[in-house]
Amino acid sequence: MPVYEYECDSCQFRFEKKQGFHDKPVATCPRCQGRVHRVLHPAPVIFKGEGFYVTDNRKGGDTESEQGVEKMPEKSSAGEEPGEG
Repeated sequence: MPVYEYECDSCQFRFEKKQGFHDKPVATCPRCQGRVHRVLHPAPVIFKGEGFYVTDNRKGGDTESEQGVEKMPEKSSAGEEPGEG
């Protein structure tokens, strides 16, 4: 069962409640009996690995070096290891 976080509109008291998906949300604050609302936390999105466009995680006109993006070393088409030959 997930744990939901609520905040009171009157006294700003925050509390957590373990509830099932089909349970009704909590409506009153356990401290002051005021109205409460569920606090939502956004999930972060991180673009890693191959298969993403260069512009997927960039803002405005930033360059790759400003974003900390490193380029992968290119693989040899002959399958030779560096230092051989």
